[in-house]
Amino acid sequence: MGAVTVIDIPGSKSVTARALFLAAAAEGTTRLLRPLASDDTEGFAEGLLALGYEVERAPGEWRVHGRPAGPAAAAADVYCRDGATTARFLPALAAAGHGDFRFDASAQMRRRPLAPLTDALRTLGADIRHEEAEGHHPLRIAASGIKGGALTLDAGQSSQYLTALLMLGPLTTEGLSITVTDLVSEPYVEITLAMMRSFGAVPAREGDVFTVPPTGYRATTYAIEPDASTSSYFFAAAALTGREVTVEGLGTGALQGDLAFVDVLRRMGADVTITADGTTVRGTGRLSGLTVNMRDISDTMPTLAALAPYADGPVRIEDVANTRVKECDRLEACAENLRRLGVAVTTGPDWIEIHPGTPGPAEIITHGDHRIVMSFAVTGLRTPGISFDDPGCVRKTFPDFHAHWGKFTSPA
Repeated sequence: MGAVTVIDIPGSKSVTARALFLAAAAEGTTRLLRPLASDDTEGFAEGLLALGYEVERAPGEWRVHGRPAGPAAAAADVYCRDGATTARFLPALAAAGHGDFRFDASAQMRRRPLAPLTDALRTLGADIRHEEAEGHHPLRIAASGIKGGALTLDAGQSSQYLTALLMLGPLTTEGLSITVTDLVSEPYVEITLAMMRSFGAVPAREGDVFTVPPTGYRATTYAIEPDASTSSYFFAAAALTGREVTVEGLGTGALQGDLAFVDVLRRMGADVTITADGTTVRGTGRLSGLTVNMRDISDTMPTLAALAPYADGPVRIEDVANTRVKECDRLEACAENLRRLGVAVTTGPDWIEIHPGTPGPAEIITHGDHRIVMSFAVTGLRTPGISFDDPGCVRKTFPDFHAHWGKFTSPA
């Protein structure tokens, strides 16, 4: 078990989605290197194609021919699948163009909130109509460009609302000034700002106010870094089993805030090394209980919840109310499944506390959520007999997860 395992993690979903938006909006042709090919990102690319953008996909490289003026299609019907980035970013991109565009999504995505974004777009003059439930998909946009201006935004449910508006800013006539009253998952906004700069925009932040001048974007060649959220399962596995795992390409210069999950593992007792080239986690045979605020890295909350029963004391995860409006109510799903495994759990509106225990075999109820499957695969490293009611839902972000996990967990 002493050998170092180097894991090849697929590209970041968050970075791929932003890169697709920015490339579509840029002047020229952008090359995206090592993009994530999954249900979410393929759905985003298909949405761009439906809007009339040219997207060429080859293994390891996608090319996007940008259209600063907006969608080529005068009318389009876009199906966003389960993808929240697709469902939230593409309407903002389309609003900056001209035409009649309809957006719909899966039943799961239809349940997820959209109102803060569509209300903000309306404030900026966009003609948006929700066809069924107000603040949810499906919706129609009669797009005639966005002038810009000042607005106030509550991004306490999702940072994606702010990201969509920030990326829209350079495409407006006059630019945007956005005052944010609440913000969750702030590191994802830092990803957005850094990537916008890579495509030639000059967003700025002063306190709670973000300003974006109307610069447009320039095409570039952009390398997608490995997905930090996906890496969390392999890092957690190392901490649990005493192995040593390295993810290359995810180091000190990484954009993704979810890499901070390794700091949680370090607090629990794992050895962690972060260099310019990658991150390594080594299990020490010890996992301490802790109380941790995961507001900024909430996508890794289920990873920690699934690891928590093996700690030597309670694990309390706080300030994660926004996990209740993800692909499912993740906080409740984690509690439900841990109880099915025989683990003592208590919850509140924005917290979960998991007590040490010996999980037993059970079927995990996934609620169609990829992160529930991948998280409880970690639990299965020490508890034989764990199965999933929908193992295939990992296709959302990591279609080959089970094959990779099988190779990783097989004795050398």
